[in-house]
Amino acid sequence: MIDNLLELTVFARIVSAGSLSAAARELDLSLAVVSKRLSALEARLGVRLLQRTTRRQSLTEEGEAFHARCVRILAEVQEAEAAVSRSRDAVTGVLRVTAPRAFGRRRIAPLTVAFRLEHPGLNVHLTLTDALMDIVDEGVDLAIRFGSLADSSLIARSLAPNYRVLCAAPSYLARRGLPVEPLALVGHDCIVFGEQPTREWHFQHADGPVSVRVNPSFITNDGEAAHTLALAGGGIVQKSIWDVGDDLGNGRLVRVLPEYAIPAAPLQAVYANAQHLAPKVRRFVDFCAERLKEEWRWGD
Repeated sequence: MIDNLLELTVFARIVSAGSLSAAARELDLSLAVVSKRLSALEARLGVRLLQRTTRRQSLTEEGEAFHARCVRILAEVQEAEAAVSRSRDAVTGVLRVTAPRAFGRRRIAPLTVAFRLEHPGLNVHLTLTDALMDIVDEGVDLAIRFGSLADSSLIARSLAPNYRVLCAAPSYLARRGLPVEPLALVGHDCIVFGEQPTREWHFQHADGPVSVRVNPSFITNDGEAAHTLALAGGGIVQKSIWDVGDDLGNGRLVRVLPEYAIPAAPLQAVYANAQHLAPKVRRFVDFCAERLKEEWRWGD
């Protein structure tokens, strides 16, 4: 098929240029190649397209009819190429994004609205779930995730800093007091959450790592429920700064043991193929990275 297209291109250029030699110069091909392509085209069609002498050339009746169709075909090909080229950088179509429930509602959903205001030709399908989706099998363009990349066939790009903090409501701390070291957490009401909630809390300190086995007063599978329990004075919770930063800023929560660092999963954009990444995905990842870093105001 590609050879056929080249033959059509050579034939059309011979007609427009007025001779084989002129067509060869315009196409940057040798005269022998141009002559061979024309002969192959005529042999395949079983008709003579051009009457050629040493002084002039003219289209045969069959050649005129074929040339008219040939011009239309080549014009369609050029228009198709132009359309693909235009769409290569266009942000259109459907963008399928998945993100964790709480973070997706609080941060990603507003970003999709702001992004679509800049690209109104785009539709967004936003799936919020704390389950780890297979983005290839599910046909998802992009996943926003907290966590290290387990599948080496995927690509991960860091979006913004992240760390975890211990925090509690002022009402709880007024009632139970502020712990001064991690071991004191054993005597406090603690809130643990997740599909596999752990009672082992790990910290990094200048004097070395510290681990404490807490006695949870509340266990839940839902991170937002854990957040709500803490706001209601239920106890001390361990959450990402992205989840509780606003509450710490307005005093609804108070940070506990700030001198003890808690290992945190990175905040990343995960997608399947970086080599042929669609413009809508690439632009949205760039957009999220820029806006999330602008929102970052809690320091390291």
